[in-house]
Amino acid sequence: MSLPKTLAEDVARNLVMVARLIDEDPEEAYAYARIALRLASRVAAVREAAGFAAYATQKYAEALAEFRASRRMTGSVDLWPVMADCERGLGRPERAMAMAGEPEVQKLDKAGQVEMRLVAAGARRDMGQIDAAIVTLQSPELASSSIQPWTPRLRYAYADALLEAGREDEAREWFGKALEADKDGSTDASDRLAELDGVAFVDVLGDDEDEESVETDGPVSSSLDDSPEGDDEDDEDEDEDVDVDERGDRADKA
Repeated sequence: MSLPKTLAEDVARNLVMVARLIDEDPEEAYAYARIALRLASRVAAVREAAGFAAYATQKYAEALAEFRASRRMTGSVDLWPVMADCERGLGRPERAMAMAGEPEVQKLDKAGQVEMRLVAAGARRDMGQIDAAIVTLQSPELASSSIQPWTPRLRYAYADALLEAGREDEAREWFGKALEADKDGSTDASDRLAELDGVAFVDVLGDDEDEESVETDGPVSSSLDDSPEGDDEDDEDEDEDVDVDERGDRADKA
């Protein structure tokens, strides 16, 4: 659907803000998405952006409705995995599992199929089927030494499932593999490894600042509290002497 030029520009500006803010300020991104939706609700890209903004703010029912609307407009299956994950967010993991077995999954590209596998494994875990979740994640993509965009998350999910199953040594190995593939820091694999190894991070800078504050504040407070009452009178006498001397100096100069 085409829009008048001015309206199209307004919609585009709001969509740009959604994309810019969705990771760092999801609520603000959601507000921009709602504006775009009011302006152009019949545009598939707007419905998709509104869906992702709602998803980022955990408004799963709203996100699912927007994704379904976008899919009806385009006929694309690309949103199938995130739609299934919305079902998980709504507390319906069995529906997510049912979607994982639908023909739409076979129409997804490789990245989409891996994403669907991650969602299905998550649904298994939601239902307390941890061993089944581990098996779900075992795949040629997991075993491959090739690094793809999905590799860090896939390895991380596998490590996390192994850890939940009590297989700590294997979990440590796979967190390490996830870290090797995670060049952009998209996971906290390094932190999870540190936890397993019993490494505790100390905020040295913060401690130094606290100590500095104590050292500075202590004497100031003490000098005020411990000053003898007579000190104020002495100070007043000294001030009077200074005033007299200054007046004398001015008189001499005059």
